Amino acid sequence: ALVREYAGDAVQCPCCGHSFREFAPDVRGNPNRICPSCDAHQRHRLLAYWLDEELSAWSTRRVDVLHFAPEPIMEPRLRGIAREYLSTDLDAPQAMLHADIQDLPLADDAFDLVVCSHVLEHVPDDRQAMRELARVLKPGGRALILVPMDISRPDTYEDPAITEPEDRVRAFWQADHVRLYGRDAPSRMRDAGLTVLVDRYVESLPPDVVARHGMGSPGMFVCTVD
Repeated sequence: ALVREYAGDAVQCPCCGHSFREFAPDVRGNPNRICPSCDAHQRHRLLAYWLDEELSAWSTRRVDVLHFAPEPIMEPRLRGIAREYLSTDLDAPQAMLHADIQDLPLADDAFDLVVCSHVLEHVPDDRQAMRELARVLKPGGRALILVPMDISRPDTYEDPAITEPEDRVRAFWQADHVRLYGRDAPSRMRDAGLTVLVDRYVESLPPDVVARHGMGSPGMFVCTVD
């Protein structure tokens, strides 16, 4: 019923391929956010678009993929390009490996593609987590890191004294977040040993493409290691 309600061709979801007059609002009432067909959010559509556009160079070979906090909407797409696929989370039942991103039980230089979407804002020591991402990524591979980001802030905001859920919502946008990233996010990644190839990926795309696919999330970074 929701698909029929949004019938049209003004926007297209790169996750499921369906077109609509607009995307549905999110739970907060923000318009043009959620795909009426597959429930993809702006960040999912941005990630799917990158995979479609950038992985063509890898089409002749399968890649080893590490997927943190596996979203059901992204897992089939990542499995489709993977020689070996591994999902991991601290405690999510659907994850193949239950592990702490700050201390991964994985070999060095093990993965061609690491996808870490909206995880680091939950982690006590995000710098150590970034060092772990750099450690398990193969030289020349890609780490796709997505975080909530307030581009009006020059510096990432974190305060361990903020523990109450309502205070965290005000400070960090969500009750289980421990920081809100600012424009210094790439420098934190570089300090951890990652090379940031694309800073704020969505801003590198033509505005009409961004509008057509309903892509937001300024905090998506494409990283590698030497």
